[in-house]
Amino acid sequence: MDKGGKSPMRRKILVTGGAGFIGSNLVDFINRSAPTWDVRVFDDFSSGLMSNLENAEAEIYSGTVLDLDSLKSAMADIDSVVHLAAIGSVPRSLGSPLETHQANATGTLHVLEAARILGIGHVVMASSSSVYGANPKSPREEKDWTRPVSPYGASKLAGEGYVNAYASSYGMKTVALRFFNVYGPRQRANSPYAAVIPIFLSGALLGSEIEIHGDGTQSRDFTYVSDVCEVLFKTCFSYFTHSHPINLAFGTNISINELVHTIDSLIDRKTKTRYIGGRQGDVHESQADIKLFSTLFPNLKPVPLTDGLATTIASLREGLSLGS
Repeated sequence: MDKGGKSPMRRKILVTGGAGFIGSNLVDFINRSAPTWDVRVFDDFSSGLMSNLENAEAEIYSGTVLDLDSLKSAMADIDSVVHLAAIGSVPRSLGSPLETHQANATGTLHVLEAARILGIGHVVMASSSSVYGANPKSPREEKDWTRPVSPYGASKLAGEGYVNAYASSYGMKTVALRFFNVYGPRQRANSPYAAVIPIFLSGALLGSEIEIHGDGTQSRDFTYVSDVCEVLFKTCFSYFTHSHPINLAFGTNISINELVHTIDSLIDRKTKTRYIGGRQGDVHESQADIKLFSTLFPNLKPVPLTDGLATTIASLREGLSLGS
């Protein structure tokens, strides 16, 4: 028995946003790592795809985190909730701040309240490095001050506040994990709010010109999706809880120009690039201080960027019906 008092051989896990990029990868990871666990997906399919779950062993509930009754139905008899459902885009939040707040802040509150009502004691929330915002320090430590510069970052910070409040007020086991630029297979490029890696990879493979905001010296702490899934799985396995948000990253510091160069070396041709103006809401440098993370998850070895990109490229080639 683990410290949660239940056998690790049998668990019931609810993944909100489970049809999305990270969520569907997590479902697959749990299916492989703990085939006796029951996985339940809750998703409104506004951005997640049913096709992401076509090979998954999971019970699927369709609904929005803004509907408390739907959440309670999906959450019945669950041991842990991994809350990934969100509007996950800085640019989109600039155009739709109220919608972003409702999905990310109010949605998180609904997840926590449904768990409290049903007596579910363990909730893991996906937060974001965007909460640091205007703080110029690099790398960024969890106890550094936060000052979001986008509605998206503000909504994630609000969600963290509710996670901590429910832990303090109701004795719930919670943890908020701050994701840093997660990438990997199933991350969509065909969206006006797509992340940088799927946009760059898709453009490079199709021979299209890609646009680089700013001068390309801005850097990111890219994290491969399987590493994120492994951490999320471990948090559920041990009912892991922490009183403060935790950076989920490995302290890499890759510039956008370096990223393009790495992509070029993997596809063995030079990508067409065009530099355009900087993007509102973006920060120049985003790197995690990983002292706390390394202490809490000491045996986790990250997938190197070249390996993660190679796997993602292979997946994209298949999706785009391109040869090698």
